[in-house]
Amino acid sequence: LKVIAIDEQLRVIYEDNVHFDKDLPEFKTQGGVCIHSDRLTVTSPVLMWVKALDMILEKMKSSGFNFSQVRALSGAGQQHGSVYWKKGSIPILKNASSELPLHQSLKGCFSVSNSPIWMDSSTASQCRALEKAVGGAQSLASVTGSRAYERFTGNQIAKIYSQNPEVYKQTERISLVSSFAASLFLGTYAPIDYSDGSGMNLLQIWEKAWSKSCLDACAPELEERLGCPVPSHSVLGPISPYYCQRYGFSPGCKIVAFTGDNPASLAGMRLQEGDIAISLGTSDTLFLWIQEPTPALEGHILCNPVDSQTYMALLCFKNGSLMRERIRDDCASGSWDEFSKALSSTVAGNSGNLGFYFDVMEITPEAVGIHRFNRDNQKVSSFPKEVEIRALIEGQFMAKRIHAEKLGYKVCK
Repeated sequence: LKVIAIDEQLRVIYEDNVHFDKDLPEFKTQGGVCIHSDRLTVTSPVLMWVKALDMILEKMKSSGFNFSQVRALSGAGQQHGSVYWKKGSIPILKNASSELPLHQSLKGCFSVSNSPIWMDSSTASQCRALEKAVGGAQSLASVTGSRAYERFTGNQIAKIYSQNPEVYKQTERISLVSSFAASLFLGTYAPIDYSDGSGMNLLQIWEKAWSKSCLDACAPELEERLGCPVPSHSVLGPISPYYCQRYGFSPGCKIVAFTGDNPASLAGMRLQEGDIAISLGTSDTLFLWIQEPTPALEGHILCNPVDSQTYMALLCFKNGSLMRERIRDDCASGSWDEFSKALSSTVAGNSGNLGFYFDVMEITPEAVGIHRFNRDNQKVSSFPKEVEIRALIEGQFMAKRIHAEKLGYKVCK
């Protein structure tokens, strides 16, 4: 959990973090998560998140941070995680005693104590059922911006309903991680925003309303448990009195809707129409501001957090930095300097040599293996080292452009 405070000139005046594994060892997480014995189910303890918030605010308080100067706060939460509030939680959330840390007041408020998160892949049967119910994968993508994905919240809710109908019955509200965190500050259930809501397989991205056919395919009476979605930049209301009494926030401090981490990156990088951002991580992600999206079986279309009338396209490529590091080790003695020199020694276009490099099953497209083609389009088993390096880099970036264009991106001349 990270906190950052900025002044009106956008200068950073405070930052800090709480590390789940190290600072909250009692929850026994690794990387902030619990991987279950089936290796498919991955969750995080809800109370760990609440306790981390208590902890970070106490750290700020003891450092002398002046909470009364905060005019507004907002946040970003990991996409696709979900929190299940038990019936009767609202009065507890509203009237939490400022004498106690929040996690003590809320410990009985959750019908599911371990939240499914983005790493979970245990809902394959629910995904198939959802796609079937709405006429296939492309139909679902055309309505919600994505085909059915195992980590998406609709499928996670469907699993909880089918395996634990009693638990679902006891649940009065379902939050995303983002709207959950906003709820803690608001002192009442915060609505889900359009942008994070479009990573659920439940929101009609064109109409900005829940899809009845998707809701019905997942669980009964789901709409009332989700509440009405709102634009991502909505002011939700003033901060809960709890924070004024315990930390000295001003009662006029506004809570702005929280959103998902990917949409928040688009907003934070101030992307505009035609811009592309590429994150070169273990997985590579590409996201862009888009006017007229064409949802496809690969990639995601989300509502744009900055401008509700436009969209954000998101593509994820699993074979990212680990693939580049392996080719660096094989072809450049493990040195990025040598790798760069080899890349510079070859011409753009690689004299017609082309490669696709997937050590693990790729997401976009669904493929695996190393595939090399020479200038005559014949498959070959190897390339000279410098040709291999350029084939890898050009192949990765060409794939990003091709798949972005499939989703509606147009290269601006």
